[in-house]
Amino acid sequence: MKARLLFGFLLLYSLVLPTKIWAQSILTAQTPEIQGKLESFLYEHPAGPLTITNFFQHAIREAVKRDVSANTIVLILLFPLVAAIIAALRHLVGIRGFGIFLPAVLSVVFVSTGIFEGLLLFLAIIFAATASRMFLREMKLQYLPRMALLLWFVSLAVFGILFLSPFLNLTTITNLSIFPILILILLTENFLDIQIGKSMKEAVSMTLETLMIALVCSFVLQLDFLQKFVLLNPEIVVISVAVVNIFLGKFTGLRLLEYKRFNSLLR
Repeated sequence: MKARLLFGFLLLYSLVLPTKIWAQSILTAQTPEIQGKLESFLYEHPAGPLTITNFFQHAIREAVKRDVSANTIVLILLFPLVAAIIAALRHLVGIRGFGIFLPAVLSVVFVSTGIFEGLLLFLAIIFAATASRMFLREMKLQYLPRMALLLWFVSLAVFGILFLSPFLNLTTITNLSIFPILILILLTENFLDIQIGKSMKEAVSMTLETLMIALVCSFVLQLDFLQKFVLLNPEIVVISVAVVNIFLGKFTGLRLLEYKRFNSLLR
């Protein structure tokens, strides 16, 4: 568990720090027009004299002056908000899914790949993993060699998608780096664990709920007015997210979906 969590943090680290190698596959790798749009918006709204209430704004402007991407800053500040949204959907509504961290990172993947391309790549990985598991089950191999072969099949499936993407005009997938793919493979491992431990129906249900949460959060990350609000009011966003999580943690009532589930008992 600790190794998987560390691996996840390393993947997130690679997604939010722009480099020349990964520039085309992460959120910060947007077109120069979009990057210039956020930076121009920032320069058009000066922060005023430095006080205790706007030190975050000055820190953002100083970072941008030193060539830190404004998109990276927006992503870092919005990521806790995305995690709070996922926590609310799970804790108040009752939607399940694979934890909090994985849907949050998956939402970043959808922003970088595009919704259609990300779903296409994910479905290809899921299909390859499920088909190969059914095939390898007849061979009665030990767990670790079997998982290594699963990754072998998944790698071939991803290669097939990358090979076909130029012919299908899927330029986003063509320029994709390894890290979004690794996150999708990580989600596939959770899918297979649920499938083995419970049932195919349960695995499909939790995977669909995870995808739904990730899609909602990816739309939130792409809201133009929210990105600009974060740049101009980072203190409000940071403090508000912390306060919302504290109040959310105090809630001990039934979730919305549980009211429907236990409706007969409540009557």
